[in-house]
Amino acid sequence: MSAGARNSRKEIHLAAHFPGVNSTTVWADPRSKSQIAFSSFERLARTAERGLFDFFFLAEGLRLREHKGRIHDLDVVGRPESLTVLNALAAVTERIGLAATVNATFNEPYELARRLATLDHLSGGRAAWNVVTSSDAFTGENFRRGGYLDRADRYPRAAEFVDVARELWDSWTPDGLSRPFAHKGRHFDVAGEFTVPRSPQGHPVVIQAGDSGEGREFAARSADVLFPCWGSGGYPPGRHSTRHGTLEDGRTFYADVKGRLARYGRSADDLKIMPGVTVVLGDTAAEAQERAAGIRRQQVSPQNAILAVEQIWGTDLSSYDPDGPFPDFDPEPDPSLTQGRTRRGDSVATAEKWRALSRQKGLSIRQTLIEASGRQSFIGTPEAVAAELETFVRQEAADGFVLVPHLTPGGLDEFVDRVVPLLQERGAFRTEYRGATLRSHLGLAEP
Repeated sequence: MSAGARNSRKEIHLAAHFPGVNSTTVWADPRSKSQIAFSSFERLARTAERGLFDFFFLAEGLRLREHKGRIHDLDVVGRPESLTVLNALAAVTERIGLAATVNATFNEPYELARRLATLDHLSGGRAAWNVVTSSDAFTGENFRRGGYLDRADRYPRAAEFVDVARELWDSWTPDGLSRPFAHKGRHFDVAGEFTVPRSPQGHPVVIQAGDSGEGREFAARSADVLFPCWGSGGYPPGRHSTRHGTLEDGRTFYADVKGRLARYGRSADDLKIMPGVTVVLGDTAAEAQERAAGIRRQQVSPQNAILAVEQIWGTDLSSYDPDGPFPDFDPEPDPSLTQGRTRRGDSVATAEKWRALSRQKGLSIRQTLIEASGRQSFIGTPEAVAAELETFVRQEAADGFVLVPHLTPGGLDEFVDRVVPLLQERGAFRTEYRGATLRSHLGLAEP
């Protein structure tokens, strides 16, 4: 392949998600280590930086979810505060972006803008903020004001929150002069002077996770990166595969979101679409499929299978055998059974879909959920996976991907060692960082 042909190709953007927030992680694997030890964060971030990824991404959880009134012991044991971890990682990494998920419902603009600007300075312009919202009173019980926010107000508050944060970041001029700020809106009324000078990349990068109609519009208006929601309401909850996982679905989603940008005076290059994906590799296609099937069996443990069915049926099913048949009665959803977990879709329709699949293929509860949980996003030899990743980007189904490994902290090693070099050979991925800031990695202009 000629150098000219390589240079004409659209380059893939890659990011790494620290796993362990949900059932994607295979906890029982002996290679699965601590989810809160700094060594785990450091190992995965360094691997991603060795692979020249754009950024390292941390999720957030403001309350441990409960099932049947008890802490759900199949969930992550602890969730350290994201910005604190990333400030520490700034000292042991050099170029990779550092993205924190921080809730716009339970924080205030001045405080959060200051913390993000501080990370941006400490890291030399590598900070990013994944904006999320919440409307549930269960999480809000951890906060003084109750935290409850009407669902219709989530995105309006988040949009105004981002606007205020950007006003604060812009209150210092590039040459180091501070100016007073003042904002008066529906959700926020703040005025004063910001304490942190303008950062090396102007503003931290803003990421939006979600693909509802509201989420798409919010991303088109306010975000630099869109990280589409995972899963489609089926099991496993929080599954790390976008519901736009096929090439055609991805193209439709991509065109829809990019088509919304013009109404906000933005171009298609101003927003990068990077869905969360999983990858399973093998020396042959058959070996990769076998490994993927083994991972799914580990992810859908007997306990997780019963948990998933209980969430849909809304009742205690602990007496049911995961290797036996589904309940023969219809669900009566009980929102209080599992708290802290968002459910989407029609429970009765989901139950019927699962039972129909079970009858059709003669599957047990657990076997059905393994079958219904879908597949890892990309399965195959390193060569096949590299080609497929490039196809998604070249045909405008995505600008890149956020990789979500099923193991911590070594889950990216094989991809970085075996797939990244192939992408580089194809001219589809960088061979070195060309700038120092996250905006330069993503090809985003400074504000």
